[in-house]
Amino acid sequence: MYKLGAYNRDNRMSDLVCDNYPVLLVMSRFGIALGFGDKSIGQVCDENGVHTDTFLAVVNLLLDEGDPEEYKSDISVGALLGYLHNSHDYFLNFRLPAIRRNLLGAIDCGAKDIAIAILRFFDEYVAEVQKHMRYEERTVFPYVTALLNGVHPGEYSIAVFRKRHDQVEAKLTELKNILIKYYPATSSNELNSVLFDIFTCEQDLASHNYIEDYLFVPAIQELENQIDETR
Repeated sequence: MYKLGAYNRDNRMSDLVCDNYPVLLVMSRFGIALGFGDKSIGQVCDENGVHTDTFLAVVNLLLDEGDPEEYKSDISVGALLGYLHNSHDYFLNFRLPAIRRNLLGAIDCGAKDIAIAILRFFDEYVAEVQKHMRYEERTVFPYVTALLNGVHPGEYSIAVFRKRHDQVEAKLTELKNILIKYYPATSSNELNSVLFDIFTCEQDLASHNYIEDYLFVPAIQELENQIDETR
């Protein structure tokens, strides 16, 4: 039975997962493994060294429960940073390569020019995602780490990131539309499976960006203000 309202630390983790299976991805990015029996969310987080309020903030926001402002003051920036880093690793080293392999198996690269164009389009998209996420890994995350150590380095601020933060899932939407409208598949099962993967990846990327825009950025702005006040 689906729960109404936001989840809290006393709810069972198994109920959360069974009612909302996409939470499996959130769990893995926080480093929480399965096999937790009937333990509560708080117990499971504590046993895995995960900041419970941060985990709940991400989960509840992705389930459209509550306003981001409600959670901003309760989260651990360090825990959220780890979650976002693990999300990048998942997309770049697992999810997108898996979609490419399945896409390659579903289209006949020797049959039509459109098949080659589709693969090239996907590779260009992956290059965009890599550029987007590597900027965060090499510029934004080290900056935030410095803030956590009490240092506000240089002239950079999270406002720079916010202004240039593009929605990387948009091009994936284009690829999905090309496959649906123009590619004459000979094996509908294989292509439909790839399309399903693209749909879910598109949604996952949108959720990832939502957490960055509405939880991560406001939290870093508050951290910047705290450091500036002590100068």
